[in-house]
Amino acid sequence: MESRKYIMSIKPIFGEQILEGVKGYELRRRGRVAPGSIVVLYESSPVKAVVGDFRVGRTFYASFEELARRIRRGELRGCGEEDIPYIKGSGRVLVMEVLDPFRYPRAVSLAELRIAIPGFRPPLSYARFDRYYHLVRSLAESF
Repeated sequence: MESRKYIMSIKPIFGEQILEGVKGYELRRRGRVAPGSIVVLYESSPVKAVVGDFRVGRTFYASFEELARRIRRGELRGCGEEDIPYIKGSGRVLVMEVLDPFRYPRAVSLAELRIAIPGFRPPLSYARFDRYYHLVRSLAESF
């Protein structure tokens, strides 16, 4: 069975940290993503483009308090004080291990995405993307 695909909106600074192998965990305030899934990274403004993807390793849920402690103790590689405001106020936070980050040969802009996928709107957090994954990968690999 082929792994599930998701598209995730992310601030450019965090997207770059993932693609450079600095950020080893991604935090989300809600939802469920299975280990082995592929997450396509859509960097929000000012980039506004799909730039790469990663495979999800282990996942777990934790309270804000527990995660804040683990972040401050350096237990979540690449997560720091800048992540805490994002998860503050969340009851249960999804933690995804980042494996095999891959930067696409070229970014696929929001304008290109909207031509290839009529009505496309970047998700507020993340959304299933199975139907469009191969299309976007082929766009990213074309020159």
